[in-house]
Amino acid sequence: MSDPRIRTLKIKTGVVKRLAREKFMYEKEAGLQRAWIQKLREQGEDAYHIMKQEEVLQESLMMVPDCQRRLVKAFEELKGILCTEQDLKEIDEYIEAEEVLKEAETELPNEGEVMEMC
Repeated sequence: MSDPRIRTLKIKTGVVKRLAREKFMYEKEAGLQRAWIQKLREQGEDAYHIMKQEEVLQESLMMVPDCQRRLVKAFEELKGILCTEQDLKEIDEYIEAEEVLKEAETELPNEGEVMEMC
């Protein structure tokens, strides 16, 4: 494991995995917050309380584009590394990186467009 390319591959794989999970969680949180706001409205909750909950929702929604932008960048970087380091194709870290890219692809914009590997 003295090869610095393997270390870089592990780091970039971790970044893509974390950003995909982060984006998913912000979207999930926004969905839960929307449901909570709807429930508060149905219960006739105080308008100020609802307004504050809507602010929380907006904060979550603001994080999604930022996460998505960072994810796209990290995804492309990792994909580039996999393309240039074909000689590492047999090691576990390379295989894991390919799997992470496939999983993270669902969190990318334009999900219908399948991103081509090398």
